[in-house]
Formats: sequence, structure tokens, C-alpha cells
Amino acid sequence: MAELQMVGVLLPRVKLGNQGLEVSKLGFGCRGLSGGYNNPVPGDVAIAIIKHAFSKGITFFDTADAYGAQANEVLIGKALKELPQEKIHLATKFGHAGFDPACGLISRNHQ
Repeated sequence: MAELQMVGVLLPRVKLGNQGLEVSKLGFGCRGLSGGYNNPVPGDVAIAIIKHAFSKGITFFDTADAYGAQANEVLIGKALKELPQEKIHLATKFGHAGFDPACGLISRNHQ
């Protein structure tokens, strides 16, 4: 397993999938930056947090269009402008329609 060393930190790296993509074993979920679990973090602070995570060896970041009505993806884009994009791996999701607890579990009828 390859490792990335930055500022005295040795962070393991792992292969993701079967195409040879290698990412930091520790990923950074970005939802909290745009208020998914808490109040949104100011943009300049959020960018500084992302840059700090990268400086510690994190190269795998997760976002989604539902994290603050696209605000999270815009924020990540601003941070990536200031980082070596060829070393960053970004995961995203889209099409989140929400969940209504009143509907119960996902329907088993797929017809």
C-alpha cells in the first residue's frame, strides 16, 4: 500500500475500484461545511479547512448537489482552484429527492 507523507504525517493510500485510482484511505466528507449538520462555515474558513486537510495528506473529498443547494460543490470548486487538481479525487452524488419518514421503507414493488 502506497503512503503519502506531508508535514510529518504518514497517511495510508488505497486503490479505489479496479482502474488503478489511488486515494487517501481517509476521506473528507464536506457536507458539514455548508450546513448539513450544523450552521454553515464561512466560505473562507471552509476553504482553509479543505486546504489544511489536503496539507495533511487527504486527497479524497466527498460532496453532493444536495449539500446546501449546490453551495457545497461551489465551495469545493473554489478550494480546488488553490490546490493541485491532479492530486485531488472528488466524489459527488446527485438527484437526491429527500426522504419522507411517513412513506416508510422503500417500496419493494419495482414494476
